[in-house]
Amino acid sequence: MDSWDHYRTLLGVLAEGSLSGAARTLGLSQPTVGRHIEALEAEMGTPLFTRSASGLAPTEAALALRPHAEAMAAAAEALVRTASGERDSVRGVVRLTAAEIVGVEVLPPVLTAFREAHPDVTIELALSNRQEDLLRREADIGVRMVRPTQGALLARRVGAVRLGLYAHRRYIEAHGLPETLEAAGHAAIGFDRDRQMLETLRERQISLDAVAFAFRSDADLAQLAVLRAGFGIGACHEQLARRNPDLVPVLQDQFRYEMEVWVAMHEDLKTSRRMRLMFDWLVDGLGRYVRE
Repeated sequence: MDSWDHYRTLLGVLAEGSLSGAARTLGLSQPTVGRHIEALEAEMGTPLFTRSASGLAPTEAALALRPHAEAMAAAAEALVRTASGERDSVRGVVRLTAAEIVGVEVLPPVLTAFREAHPDVTIELALSNRQEDLLRREADIGVRMVRPTQGALLARRVGAVRLGLYAHRRYIEAHGLPETLEAAGHAAIGFDRDRQMLETLRERQISLDAVAFAFRSDADLAQLAVLRAGFGIGACHEQLARRNPDLVPVLQDQFRYEMEVWVAMHEDLKTSRRMRLMFDWLVDGLGRYVRE
């Protein structure tokens, strides 16, 4: 391993599919990106990319290197974050991860207040509905909608977010209220290829059929956006719905679902003052949200 930069470049080309795209992302020149890939290929003794009509296609060797390079990237970022602030100082970087809805609709005022109280802390926020690996330091602190199962984590249950079905007032004026979950003639908003939520709902005796969805997306923000636009009937945090008087509850006696909210971080970070301050700040701010 001559240089971490070479593996960072490999990840850039894998993500962008071209030398020029990786160069723009990484802030390098295209010839430099090319030299990094050539150096890696010489070290490995095998090609890492082949040219295709759509750009550079990774070989099996490149795909085999990818998870190891991603682990190196996560470790490098954690190293930088640790070095960016002393253990007992309230300065440096805190990297957070949260689900889309929480990150966009709930956290901004919480993080703004934290910034006002601690202006020397830089906040990074990664939005993802997948569970980022806190043990591998993909993030410092995670806001989770399920109970964390990994060991070596400091985790605090904040409470539970209640989900209900809602429709915009315009939609109800045009189409009326449904009487059952299976009501024909109504536009349902739901999931596309992610069947995990459907299975979870079925386990709780709430039966929904994805075929009946008139709008399908695995992006929670897209579902919320079309719900607010009046497209049809969809699920929403009750706390968020109450902030929008045009969202009307639907079928309250037939659909009610709760998701736990947890804040978690690697237990090794509890000695860092800025990490602990952020952890406690999130527990407090999210606790007030779930109690709304």
